[in-house]
Amino acid sequence: MWIEIIVSSLVIYRLVRRFFYDDEQQDQHIDFGSSSSSNALFSVADRLKSLYGGKAYVGLRIPDPDTSSLQNIDLVLVTKGEAVVVSVINASGIVNIEGDGTWVCSGGSKHKTERLQDPIAEAKRQVAVLESYLEQRGVALPDGYISYKIVCPNEKFRTVHPDYFKPEVVTYEQWAELKPEKKGLFGWIKGALHIDKNEMGSIQQSLSFTLSTAPMWDRLELKNNKRLLGEFLEFKGKQDDVVSLRNIKRSKVSRMIIQSTSMFGLAHSKLQVLYAPRDYRSEGASVSELDEVTVRSSTEVLFQLKDTDKVQKIKLSSIISMSLSP
Repeated sequence: MWIEIIVSSLVIYRLVRRFFYDDEQQDQHIDFGSSSSSNALFSVADRLKSLYGGKAYVGLRIPDPDTSSLQNIDLVLVTKGEAVVVSVINASGIVNIEGDGTWVCSGGSKHKTERLQDPIAEAKRQVAVLESYLEQRGVALPDGYISYKIVCPNEKFRTVHPDYFKPEVVTYEQWAELKPEKKGLFGWIKGALHIDKNEMGSIQQSLSFTLSTAPMWDRLELKNNKRLLGEFLEFKGKQDDVVSLRNIKRSKVSRMIIQSTSMFGLAHSKLQVLYAPRDYRSEGASVSELDEVTVRSSTEVLFQLKDTDKVQKIKLSSIISMSLSP
């Protein structure tokens, strides 16, 4: 009798623990080390917005006609009167600059020497690609409206000769002490643009719409305050759940909000799915629709992390939201 009660209690305990705590165990298997660059991007964007206001567009992938590929841009911060392309370099260790502009990082967390090909030249190229893209989409900007900065937010970033870095580079020491300046972003004194307020408002509106509908990395927001950039591949799970999710495609869905519930061994996730027009040319032509789908919480999202070949399997019960790029 007592043995049967004890065995039954253990079975119930394991079932409850499996469904309530499996998320935490699964998180230990997610390779957050490979996503450290994504975490750094969002952290930098959050701090810039708190310091200077405006809006940050993270993880852009802008078409580059010269290379017929997508140019990765870490983030663009749009404030009143200016836009800044921000390149986030999460380098650690001692960083030196060679004659050709290459950054050499040694003694970092990976315990090996890394080389970054002239981040200044790369940032300038990103500005040129972005300006060309905006022009193609009908956004006319005054000369000098878009500038660039390189931010090094890693506390283990060290340099023997800080004077070797150009003013556009924000080292960790400068980043830690950064304060808002009245003269412009990062205290960079820009030439007077002499733009009428109404014209400025029109520019910002067009710029914001274009950046919000530009190609970008997909993103996941997890329950442990982690945010991942990468590419959504597909759902994996029971056949009936996968069938229920078959309409969640990049061409139809822009965002999903996920709510998970678990009780007595029965775990489900309710997905609030926003079906929105995915073609920027159809602005105002159709109305967004909100739908709900309920599936097992054990259903997994296959997600390939940005800048790696690794594919992560993440349960819906660990995810708060997922946004898909146009």
